[in-house]
This record gives sequence, C-alpha cells and structure tokens, in this order.
Amino acid sequence: MPLAERRITPADLLPDAEFAQRRKAWRAELLPVKRLRRIALGPYCTFYFENYDTMLFQVQEMLLIEKGGAAQAPDELAAYNPLIPQGSELVATVMFEIDDPVRRAAVLAQLGGAEDLFFIQVGGERVMAVPEGDVERTREDGKTSSVHFLRFALKPEHVAKFRDPGTEILIGCAHERYSHLAGLSPASRAELSRDFA
Repeated sequence: MPLAERRITPADLLPDAEFAQRRKAWRAELLPVKRLRRIALGPYCTFYFENYDTMLFQVQEMLLIEKGGAAQAPDELAAYNPLIPQGSELVATVMFEIDDPVRRAAVLAQLGGAEDLFFIQVGGERVMAVPEGDVERTREDGKTSSVHFLRFALKPEHVAKFRDPGTEILIGCAHERYSHLAGLSPASRAELSRDFA
C-alpha cells in the first residue's frame, strides 16, 4: 500500500488468540523503533511520532484488552487510522507526563492553547501543528489536556530538507509558559523520514 494511502483494514488484524501468542515478540520488535520516535520536549512533554506499525499494534492491544472482537474493530480503526501519516506529514501523540496529580493539574491549568503552538522547525522555517479537531483540548477554564494529537503537514521542500543531514530539525512549543526546543538525533530523523512517500 502506498505511504500516501496507509490505513489499517480489518484484513490486517490478527485474531486475538494469534496476537496474544505474538504479542511479546512483536512488542520487542517495535521497542527500538518506538524509542527513535519518542522525543522529549522540556521537563514534562513528550512527542510520540506515530506510524502504521505503532497504530496497528495499538489497535491489536485494544481489541485484546477490551475483548470487543469484530464488533469493536470499526471503532478502533476510526480512532487510530487518522494517526497514520499519509506520505507528506508527521503525526504525533503529544503528552504532558506528570506523575503527581496535584502538580499535573497546576501545570496544565497554565497551558491553555498549547495544542495550537507546537511546531517542527525545518532549517529556519516553522511548520505549525494542526491539532485533531475531534475534541476541544483546552477547557473554558484555560486548562489544557494532558494528551494532544497533532499533524504536521510538510511541503515537498520541507521533506527534502528533513532528509538532508545538514539541515537542523527541531521540535518546539511557543507557549509563553512552556517555551522549549529539542533537536532530533540523526537516528530519529532517519526513522521519521520513513513516513514520507
């Protein structure tokens, strides 16, 4: 299937019993890939760049854990297929990870609108994230969600620069209370470049 049309279909799914047998080995295979696709931004925020393989495993996990079978599959596919990059973009689950619930609530209360201020910087140009529009992620009281689903639509010239090892690639947030930048390692860049057609 072309990278610009990647979707998980019911035909891609293993029966629960078969997945349960393969689960441990499959997770071990994915672990090094997921490490390269995980980028910390500042003290609390982490980008998890998604792809077909990470989403297929997630769908299989949900079906196994929730035991909904074939009736549950359409809902899982509808939830996770939009997180598969389509050839000219990167897609990330972005999480503010703070273990202490009191501290988490206090930090998130200061970060309203952060979902509109994440970016990837390719050379000197910022590509702003487009948050998934299914749910409002900032409440009326100004508190943001701890989880955001972001899409970064890249132009062909961005993709070319992204693949050029001489171009600096950064992820960042321009929120006044969470202004951070993080560079991508060569290995992470190479892994994320696989998302482009």
